[in-house]
Amino acid sequence: MKHIISACFFLFSLCMSAQSVTVTVDQNVTLKEFFKQIENQTDYKFAFTDQIDTNKKYFNQKSTFKQTDIEKLIAELNKTASVQFSIVGNNIFVKQKSQTTKPAKKKSKLTGHIFDDEKQPVIGANVYIKELETGVVTDVNGKYSMEVPNGSYIVQVSYVGFKNEEKRVAVSDDTKVNFNIDSDSQQLGEVIVMNNKAVDIKTTQMSVNKLSMQEIKKIPVAMGEPDPLKSILTLPGVTNAGEASSGFNVRGGAADQNLILLDGAPVYADSHMFGFFSIFNADIVNGLDLYKGGIPSKFGGRVSSVLDVAQQTGDFEEYKVNGGIGIISSRLLVQGPIQKEKSSFILSGRASYAHLFMKLADNKNSAMFYDLNAKINHRFNANNTLSFSGYFGNDLFDINDRFASTYGSTMGILSWKHKFSDRLNSNLSGFYSDYRFNLEIPIESFKWDSNIQSYGLKYNWNYQPSEKFKINYGIDGLYYNFNPGVVQPTTSDSRFNYKQLDKKYALEASAFIDFENQITEKLNFRYGLRYSSFYRLGPEPISTYENGQAVVYNPLYKIYEEGTPTGTINYKKGQAISTFNNLEPRAALSYAFNDETSIKASYNRMAQYIHILSNTQSPLPMSIWTPSGPFTKPQLLDQYAMGYFRNFRDGDYSLETELFYKNVQNRIDYIDGADVLANNNIEQVILNGKARSYGMELLFRKNVGVFTGWVSYTLSRAEQKTPGRTAEEPGVANGNWYLSGYDKLHNLSIVGSYELNPKWSFNGNFTLQSGQPVTYANSYYEMGSIHVPNYSLRNENRLPLFHHLDVAATYTPKPDKKKGWQSYWVFSLYNIYNRKNAASMSFTTNEDTGANETRRLSIFGIVPGVSYNFKF
Repeated sequence: MKHIISACFFLFSLCMSAQSVTVTVDQNVTLKEFFKQIENQTDYKFAFTDQIDTNKKYFNQKSTFKQTDIEKLIAELNKTASVQFSIVGNNIFVKQKSQTTKPAKKKSKLTGHIFDDEKQPVIGANVYIKELETGVVTDVNGKYSMEVPNGSYIVQVSYVGFKNEEKRVAVSDDTKVNFNIDSDSQQLGEVIVMNNKAVDIKTTQMSVNKLSMQEIKKIPVAMGEPDPLKSILTLPGVTNAGEASSGFNVRGGAADQNLILLDGAPVYADSHMFGFFSIFNADIVNGLDLYKGGIPSKFGGRVSSVLDVAQQTGDFEEYKVNGGIGIISSRLLVQGPIQKEKSSFILSGRASYAHLFMKLADNKNSAMFYDLNAKINHRFNANNTLSFSGYFGNDLFDINDRFASTYGSTMGILSWKHKFSDRLNSNLSGFYSDYRFNLEIPIESFKWDSNIQSYGLKYNWNYQPSEKFKINYGIDGLYYNFNPGVVQPTTSDSRFNYKQLDKKYALEASAFIDFENQITEKLNFRYGLRYSSFYRLGPEPISTYENGQAVVYNPLYKIYEEGTPTGTINYKKGQAISTFNNLEPRAALSYAFNDETSIKASYNRMAQYIHILSNTQSPLPMSIWTPSGPFTKPQLLDQYAMGYFRNFRDGDYSLETELFYKNVQNRIDYIDGADVLANNNIEQVILNGKARSYGMELLFRKNVGVFTGWVSYTLSRAEQKTPGRTAEEPGVANGNWYLSGYDKLHNLSIVGSYELNPKWSFNGNFTLQSGQPVTYANSYYEMGSIHVPNYSLRNENRLPLFHHLDVAATYTPKPDKKKGWQSYWVFSLYNIYNRKNAASMSFTTNEDTGANETRRLSIFGIVPGVSYNFKF
């Protein structure tokens, strides 16, 4: 009997040990989840002491076992897990491993740069180590850096539109490895190109959108010219005043509340031809980042957003040429080495020629623009690089010899990048930026010139004491010279006399420090502080007013009027007229539930010391910048944002959702009928109010495959409030909150790109927005035989719904050709169903019938476009 029982027990044990299981473990699998996988497939039970926390994660790497014998599985797990498993009968015992483990491997730095096939640094490329299942993203210089245990690894580099690159790298001491990745023009059938647009779950940065030039060039726009600035209008929270309008509005902010940087230098006007084109040439732009909230401490001076645009670096090894010929403009880019592997240049130019067609049609009107971009880089050694970036652009208008205007920008920035060590580097840069506007009206025999100039110096340091802690800090200085305008007669019998409006001068200085701290594997915290000072300087005469009020209220007519100066204070050169100081704290927090899901929150305070004087919804070329001073306080922003972020199917799809609330103090408002053009005492038409905006943003992306794109939607409200200064004053709109001119309740964009085959690709863009708030006439009164419209409260009405659908097709005749002359065609249709979107509504009287009329002004119907693009 005893032998029979022993035999049965032996057979039972054999059956138990013969069981096979399929199990997957990784760093996110808890012990309890592992138990469940085993117990669901076998009769084994687990036993453990109180020292073992089953909700803890004890596995150090990802492993998958398919139909593996249980004993072999346990043996393999014991090699890597931080607990010890042992099989006794039908039980698996779990205990802590003894502390006599092997010493941890020494860690070393693995660094390098990622370059594309044109030797340009690739921003935002993914660098991934397979064995460690860890990775990083390249910075604005295409650089990556990570600390890894010494050993041999396969390093993989991937980026949208480029072929994946792999290298086996041996790391023993600090190691530097560069990668060159080739563009992937062939996307056949099942070939899937990974996109780097999956959400970075763990980083604290939120409220920022990045667009590569591959994406920008696929978005159809009017006139068929790829436009970096127009492309950001497809992102959530971004709108503008309508078709062919300059500027853009972010989260209900005005156009002058956006800081626009080109290679780090400020830009004061962003468009050509009154908004038809942006000043950014798509050929030379490397990419752009739009910060809408959670703005790092290194940025300051505006209260709505930061648009950071980077130009390409010229090729250090060979000469290259590319360009394009369009319907009304063409462009050309040349780049190459000055001294191979040491210095390079890149030069790009654009010009329009619509004025030539006007002359052929015997049209005396003329409108054209041109611009030049240039960049020179020189590498002294591995630790020192010097670069110069420059931009020059001009617009020229001549309307029937009755109106002539030229305006444009000039910008230059010299930058020295120095690497002290792998952990510390710096960037010292000095820049000059100028915007000028000239107007001449021959029939009135006068001309008017105005401009704003700024000179700046920046010195920034980046220090990384460890992989989990980074410090960015620096100082900035910016000197302004504002010339509101000089009026000059052009003939001896002109009714205008020479008049120089009072020039204004200011100095803006700041210092910042920003910390990035990985507190735990799931929790990341970024916090910082910016301290800014602003000095309004002489020489300048400042008018004084009774009770200090440059605007007075007339209770009889119930209107605001210009105050009468009572005297003048003359400030000497360099004397401080007004001084402002502000602390601008910033903070951002992210918590990752796992590798696919996180929540984030941010707060930032920002101060803005310069303002555009314009009472139109879209800034015009003649809009004047002015500094804060005795009657114009700095704008102060407090913005709060929180969001939920999710990647699906390993980043194939991504979702970004955010809620935001913005509050702005000291927002400029204007009295009814304010005249801001050539006004030497602008304080007589300005009131100080406040603004707020709040809303929800959604961005859903499809990141991989032959069909890619995104859907963005924003539901938001933007309002202003300018209460009366006394009990009897009504303020603006009776002192209540009213819709600002930048309010768009609904804003929807759908962007799609389909790769049919290597020769043909198709792109589409649908935009739908609520009409912008306007003020309509709700009645009229008669003065003699003239009907005078009477208007409602400010912005009580809206323009009709704004929407259009744009499509484009790209044809590449020889997609396999990689050398010599390469070309492709782009065919586009803007506003394919010919929607007559209203740019404005005017109220007038019909000259024939005398009846009152409301007239809609539309800029575009359907607009075809075609361009031929080439490179060699």
